[in-house]
This record gives sequence, structure tokens and C-alpha cells, in this order.
Amino acid sequence: MIQAVPALAEHAAGLGLRRGLLPALQAVGEGAFDFLECAPENWIGVGGRLGDTFEALAERYPLTCHGLSLSLGGPAPLDETFVARVGRFLERHRVPLYSEHLSWCSDDGHLYDLLPLPFTEEAVEYVAARIRRVQDILGRRIAVENVSYYATLPVPAAQALDEADFVNAVLERADCDLLLDVNNIHVNAVNHRYDAHRFLRRMPSARIACYHVAGHHDEAPGLKVDTHGAQVRDEVWDLLAEAYRVHGVRPTLLERDFNFPPFDVLLAELARIRGLQRDAAGPGARAARG
Repeated sequence: MIQAVPALAEHAAGLGLRRGLLPALQAVGEGAFDFLECAPENWIGVGGRLGDTFEALAERYPLTCHGLSLSLGGPAPLDETFVARVGRFLERHRVPLYSEHLSWCSDDGHLYDLLPLPFTEEAVEYVAARIRRVQDILGRRIAVENVSYYATLPVPAAQALDEADFVNAVLERADCDLLLDVNNIHVNAVNHRYDAHRFLRRMPSARIACYHVAGHHDEAPGLKVDTHGAQVRDEVWDLLAEAYRVHGVRPTLLERDFNFPPFDVLLAELARIRGLQRDAAGPGARAARG
């Protein structure tokens, strides 16, 4: 079990540690953001100048990890050797939060996409058992993220759960935490024709460890694609503000994976996160939640 790793402050605002942002992250002054998030797969074993830069940033800022390849719902056996390697990485960098996706992404090899799970009781039991095993190996709780998806897997109507019931059941039976991606809620709500605000309110406040916000692409009327390559939309900002009001303020990460704007644009989005956090933490907001 990892000991004495300071938790992130609830009002922390973070940014994804991406290779395309390394020069700006190195140059920015203190206080621009509170933590960085990386995918451990992208940095385990990296040496040379890149590795040195990563190590310097990890020493300078708290680091969280958001995995890409555990394939928690996949058909292939869990890669326990890899999980152990991740665990050593988390310990080395004193990582307070490790999260993964409630999806699958591999069988005989990696598929390089996050694919949806069938929303059934059988899938709940299967993925919850794998999450519990990951937690046993790591000696710590993890968080799982509600993912964006573009098709639902066909299951008999008598066996089908809705998405919110599925997420809640996995969290309870795995006894793990939730990384609530607000942009994914908005994208899925538009693509699958459900009420984003109702979904948000059905999430379990006590299990929310962190929030994500990101931008998306409008592919066609009624079809949004979760890209992490654009600025956060107003509808997503509104949903994040509601998440703070309903569930409380948590550490919040701005995801931007490519198509990077001038760094001041990202800093302005981080400032917007902090502004929403301050608004939600005011005496009136606390009284309304209480």
C-alpha cells in the first residue's frame, strides 16, 4: 500500500502532460496549474532528454495517472505483469490518483481505441472482478472513467441496463472510485439521445475522485466525437458547474491531446475551472447542497 502520498486539494486544476506541451510546461511560472496528469504507458522506461524533462516536471508538480491500456473489460486475461509495473511507477512518483477507462481496448493485441462494454449484469460482474484484482495488485483504490461511445452492443432487452445503472453497479461491486468525465456525458447524451443533466445527477457523489473536461468535434447534426483537440464548449462548462453544485468540487483536469493552441488559451481554460470551483464553494452554494 502506498503510504503518505498527499491527496490533491479539492480545488486543484490540472493539465495533461503531453509531449507537445513540454516546452510550455517547463517555461510557465508557478501557480499556473496545480497538478499534471500523464498516461503511465507513455512514460514508463522513457529515458534521455524526454525522460529527464518528465522527471523534472514530476518533481515540480503533483502527478496523477490516467491509464490507456489495462482493458478492464477486455476478453484477454488481465496483464498482471503490466499492472505491477504501473504500481512501481505510481510509487516512484508518489501518485495520489490512478484512473482507467470503463471500456476495453485489447484482445490478442491493442486495438488503439476505447470500446464500449455491453450494459448487462454479466458485464458488471466481469469488469468489477477485474477492477478488484487490479486494486489488490496495486494495494490501492483506483478510479474508472465513464467513456464516450458511438454504438451500443446488442443485448436482450430483459438483460439490458441503462448506462447510469451500469456505471453505478460497477462502482459498487468493484468498490472503486469514479473519474467523472463531463465532456463524455455531454457527447453521449447528444449521440444517444438522453438527458445529460439527469445522468449527471445519478452519479454517486461519494465515489467521485476527479473530473475531466475536454473539447469535442461536431461531426454531423446529432453526432459529436470526443477528440480532446478543441476548446471546451459552453455546454460542457455549464455541466461542470452543475457537477460542482450537485456533487461538490473535486480536482479537475483539462484534457488537450493535440491541435494545441497558444498556451495562454489553455491557461484561460484552467482559470475558468478555478472560477467555477470558487463559485461552487461559496457559502450560498454550500448551503444549497447541504
